[in-house]
Amino acid sequence: MLKHSRALMLIAGAAFLVACSKPATDSAAAPAAGNADLATDAQKFGYAIGVDLGRSLATVKDEVDLAALKKGLDEVAGGKEPRLDDAAREEIKNAVSKKIQEKQVAERAKAADEAKGKGEAFLAENGKKPNIKTTASGLQYETITEGTGAAPTASDKVEVNYKGTLLNGEVFDSSYDRNQSVTFPLANVIPGWTEGLQLMKVGGKTKFYIPAALAYGERGAGGKIGPNETLIFEVELIKVEKGDAPAEKK
Repeated sequence: MLKHSRALMLIAGAAFLVACSKPATDSAAAPAAGNADLATDAQKFGYAIGVDLGRSLATVKDEVDLAALKKGLDEVAGGKEPRLDDAAREEIKNAVSKKIQEKQVAERAKAADEAKGKGEAFLAENGKKPNIKTTASGLQYETITEGTGAAPTASDKVEVNYKGTLLNGEVFDSSYDRNQSVTFPLANVIPGWTEGLQLMKVGGKTKFYIPAALAYGERGAGGKIGPNETLIFEVELIKVEKGDAPAEKK
């Protein structure tokens, strides 16, 4: 979600965009002839700023009237007194910033509800499969390879290889892709992992189907895992380090 100050900065900075851009009607009528208008350092610098601001404005572009934006730029550049005083400008920037934030909150809530519904429907069907086991917490798992070594406890450190996917099959993280296993305290990860890996033994490989409540919940994680996402992990347990044993450097 855009921070309040971030939204204000983008709206205030939008004025510079017009100085480096042509109106949409001009670009549609005739394409620019190469880079003839980007010959000097000043032109290139202005264009670079315009590109950066244009990209930053992607989330607020629907709230910005470019014609009015250009008027403000032209009038101030021409030495005219702004038609909206400081208080009026601050008021409208605050109002639009609040509107943007409210829209983002509503969109995130909608996404969370949709993801929750899809996750619950998936787990309900998945749990009917004969090879899927479901724990009291709602965690589902499927044993791919049975391990023969030690089983970890919540206070242990574990070394694993893993691949995480969303319900649509998109891979959001994979130690296999990095060609590097990961070691971490089992108590310091999402509840689905803490519970699930204690059901494994070293040398084993298990596929976990983790409800949102046992994963990242409504907050999601980063840009790839949205709110209330049900996650699927394939986990290979390589090693268990008992208690507070230091993790091997990787």
